[in-house]
Amino acid sequence: MKEMYMAYVGSYSYTGNAKGITVYDVDVEKGVFKERCEVEVDNSSYVVASPDGKILYSIADEGVVSFRIHENGSITKLNTANIKGMRGCQLSVDPDGKYLFVAGYHDGKATVMNLNSDGSIGSIAAGIYHKGLGSVAERMFRPHVSCVRMTPDKKFVMVADLGVDQVKVYRINENDDTLMLVDTLPCDLESAPRHFIFSKDGRYMYLMYEVKNVIDVYTYETGKRAPKLEKIQTISTTGEKRLSQLTAACAIRFSSDEKHLFCSNAGDDTVSIYKRDEETGLLELICCLPISGEYPKDIAIFPDDQHIASLNHETGSITFFHIDYEKGLLVGSANPVRVDEPNCCAIVKVRG
Repeated sequence: MKEMYMAYVGSYSYTGNAKGITVYDVDVEKGVFKERCEVEVDNSSYVVASPDGKILYSIADEGVVSFRIHENGSITKLNTANIKGMRGCQLSVDPDGKYLFVAGYHDGKATVMNLNSDGSIGSIAAGIYHKGLGSVAERMFRPHVSCVRMTPDKKFVMVADLGVDQVKVYRINENDDTLMLVDTLPCDLESAPRHFIFSKDGRYMYLMYEVKNVIDVYTYETGKRAPKLEKIQTISTTGEKRLSQLTAACAIRFSSDEKHLFCSNAGDDTVSIYKRDEETGLLELICCLPISGEYPKDIAIFPDDQHIASLNHETGSITFFHIDYEKGLLVGSANPVRVDEPNCCAIVKVRG
């Protein structure tokens, strides 16, 4: 059976014409999305698929929403759950599909939701509000939780807070679903740690800073009380020269084989591509090039690792490129697709 992929794009729905989630068929060979339909969600600011690709989760004004992903790519709503906090900005699912983690930018809250056996969202397992003051900068004077993920060893939950310039580490107790603070990774003042991801082998973590415009590479080892993290590299998100003083790093993604890492930059309106050494974890910048749009809030890497889609929030477009890794080039592969205020994209294999 031929492989089939779908793309699910979350958009704000309070302005423009977007309904929430736009569903696209993915043409992997041509490197383009083809719109199929829209599904109503109140201001879908982030979407993520379950590890098995059968469930889609979305942030909404009322909390978080779950959808069943069918073999034909269509989605049907399972349920909605209240997170008892302000609307979130980022989601992740643990490798076993037991928990849904919600980052709360507006209220500085990290929320852990139980997931039911059918993938629907259950009760709140834990919720922690960060406290403290950041710098006097406009966006960084109080807690703004921007990313929450479980560590690869499944023992800890790490929480990036770009408001107070810290990454907090919590131990998760699965007996009573509580979170206990065990360590704090301090970051430079006004650096704004925004997103982080782990390599599949669990050996490396990549932490991207929105304001400092760098990616820190850490080695990761399981510890008895807390994980052992050691910084081994700091590399710019835009190369040697920033084109704009308002540059803000937005998103980082791995290629499927993890041989490359991608980072999008607002202000510069570029995407940087790095070659990743799988043994050492170190990054080498290949290129930093424009994406033919404004505010690339997210990037989606096609399953063939040969194409990318840039979700341009301000322009209201998705632009598509073929990647020439050897020459360090991005070549347009299709005409842009219009969608109001795109925020995030999840590409999911639904068949084959």
